[in-house]
Amino acid sequence: MTARTARVVLGVAGGIAAYKAAEVLRGLKGAGCDVVVVPTSAALRFVGSATWEALSGHPVSADVWTDAQDVPHVRLGQQADLVLVAPATADLLARAAQGMADDLLTNVLLTAHGPVVMAPAMHTEMWQHPATQRNVALLRERGVLVLDPAVGRLTGADVGPGRLPEPDQIVAAVLDLLRRPPSDDLAGLRIVVSAGGTRESWDPVRYVGNRSSGRQGVELARTAVSRGATVTLVAAAMDVAPPAGVRVVDVESAAQLHDAMTEAAQAHDVVVMAAAVADFRPRAADVKVKKEGDAGVDLHLEQTVDVLADLVRRREGDRPVIVGFAAETASGRDHLVELGRAKLARKGCDLLVVNDVGDDAVFGQPTNEVVILDAEGGQADIPRGSKAQVADAVWDAVVRLVKA
Repeated sequence: MTARTARVVLGVAGGIAAYKAAEVLRGLKGAGCDVVVVPTSAALRFVGSATWEALSGHPVSADVWTDAQDVPHVRLGQQADLVLVAPATADLLARAAQGMADDLLTNVLLTAHGPVVMAPAMHTEMWQHPATQRNVALLRERGVLVLDPAVGRLTGADVGPGRLPEPDQIVAAVLDLLRRPPSDDLAGLRIVVSAGGTRESWDPVRYVGNRSSGRQGVELARTAVSRGATVTLVAAAMDVAPPAGVRVVDVESAAQLHDAMTEAAQAHDVVVMAAAVADFRPRAADVKVKKEGDAGVDLHLEQTVDVLADLVRRREGDRPVIVGFAAETASGRDHLVELGRAKLARKGCDLLVVNDVGDDAVFGQPTNEVVILDAEGGQADIPRGSKAQVADAVWDAVVRLVKA
C-alpha cells in the first residue's frame, strides 16, 4: 500500500496539543492520504469543526448520531487503512484500553481493521501515573502502536515527558506503517541504535568530523518502533531529527559514544552500530589555535577505541545480538563483499551491513544499497531502495537470528 491510496482516520482527543493535529493532517494530506477527522467533543473546544472540514475536505462529527443512516461508527473503522489518534489524552487511552464506546472515536477504535497508532500528549505526572502506564501496556499488548511522548515544554512552565511528538515525526511513523504490512515481530525486544557521525575536537572551537547524516540510523530506529520494539537512539551529529517514540541519548565524540553504547548494551537485547565513528582523533589543544601568517597546522592523530569490537568483546554469551555497519569504497560487488567479510571476521559481530559510499551514493541520500553478511557465511543482497526498506531488511535478519 502507498500513502496515495491510504484512507486514514485521524482521531483528535481533547488536549491543548489538539492544535498540532492540524499540521499532522496537512502532512498526511501532502503525502497523498485521504483523511477523515474524528474529534472528541472536548477536542472541538480547542479546534472547531470548520478547521477540520476545511483541511480534510470531509464533514466532521464527534457523535454517533450524525448521518446515522451511513452507520459511521462502524463504517469508518472498517474502511480505514489506519487509525491515528493525535493527541491521545490520558482519558482517551483509558477509555480505549477498557473498550468503551461512548463517542464516535472510541467506536471507530473498536471497529478498526487496520493498524492503530496513538501519539499521547499530557502532563508528566499523568503520563507517568501507574494507571496510564498500565493502560498503555494493555493497548500495546493488543497490537496498538503507542508512541512514547517527547520530552520538552508542556502547558505552563513545566518541562518533562508528555509533549506531543512533532507533527512530521508522527506523519513519518504513519507512513512507515502504510508502506508495508503491519508487523510486531520485534515486540518485547529492547534495541539500541547508534546514528550520525562523531565529532573530534582539536581545539575548543574546531573539530574533525565525517559526512554521515544519521538518516539510516534514524530509519532503523523508526522501523524498529513500528515493529513493536522499545528503542534507544544514541545520536551523534545528525542532519535529521530523531523519530517519534524513541529515547534519545545525545553524544558528540567517539569516546562519548563508546561510553553510551557500552552502558546501553548491558540492558538491551539488540545493539546496532550504525553511527559513523571516527577511527582517529586529533590531540586537542586547550586554547584556540591561532592562525600565524601563512603557516599551516599539523594535527597529530591518534586512534580512537574500536566501539564495535569492544562491544563484542564485553558481551557474555550470545546476547545482545550485535549488528555492525561498514562504509567502504570498493571496485565492485565482489570486492565489497570481500572487504565486508574481512571486517566481519575482525569485529566478531553477528551481522555486518556493508555499503559502498563512493560517488556520493549514500551520505545524506534518501536511498541505500547494502549487503548483509552473517557470521555463518550467509549473505543477503539488498537492492537500492529507501533507507526505511533497508532498515526493514536489517530487522528481518535480526528476527531470524533471535528466533534461531
